[in-house]
Amino acid sequence: MMRRRGVGLIGTAVVVGGAAHMGAKSAQNQAAGQEQAQQAAYDQGVAAAQQQAAPAVPPPPAELDDAAEIQKYAALKGQGLITEEEFEAKKKQILGI
Repeated sequence: MMRRRGVGLIGTAVVVGGAAHMGAKSAQNQAAGQEQAQQAAYDQGVAAAQQQAAPAVPPPPAELDDAAEIQKYAALKGQGLITEEEFEAKKKQILGI
């Protein structure tokens, strides 16, 4: 009796089935990788848009700046470094009167 050489029909089916499984698994992994890359790109875009939309530090209110400026000139007037007229002129300038 003659013996067959090679893997035979069943062996070939096992090899082909294994290759098909590995190909499908590879395609699955590649799709998952692409999905993760797309999600990362989306997250980066959202973060960039949020940074552009919201100012980092809001500017201080102008009223507080004006009050501090007037207090500074009042202190100078109290020390005798400026006159009452100079103080009043500067106060009107700061308040826009």
